[in-house]
Amino acid sequence: MEGVIKNFRRGRHRTSHNQMIVCVAGINSREEAQRLVGKVVEWKSPGKKTIPGTIAAPHGNKGALRVVFERGMPGQAIGTKVKINA
Repeated sequence: MEGVIKNFRRGRHRTSHNQMIVCVAGINSREEAQRLVGKVVEWKSPGKKTIPGTIAAPHGNKGALRVVFERGMPGQAIGTKVKINA
């Protein structure tokens, strides 16, 4: 299963650099997103390094996911694909 990184998790004054918002095609509700909590996610950098993460929670009511990665993510990750190991 694949998803697309949409943005960092952020508030008005603060950005979490190791947490990203991921959207998955076919997941359209909070209940469907809740079933994916705990799954492992992998992002591959252009230099072929892999940064693993886990799905922590749904984000909003339209099926987006909050993913916590092991370390901070670069800004170039926004708009790229991640692999969800189901």
